[in-house]
Amino acid sequence: MKLVTKFEAASRSTAELHGLLREAFNAFAAAPRGSIERRNALESMHNIETELATRAPGL
Repeated sequence: MKLVTKFEAASRSTAELHGLLREAFNAFAAAPRGSIERRNALESMHNIETELATRAPGL
């Protein structure tokens, strides 16, 4: 999976981010342990989740 950067995540809509998060999760689950693909997917999930958290309404 291609790494989703923080900048790229910030430029996507919330709906697109949810779709990318699903893709990243599936890529993470399918990639061999210790592979670049797995690390990219994990970092992508982190970047996407961080961006989604900034958009969530505060409590």
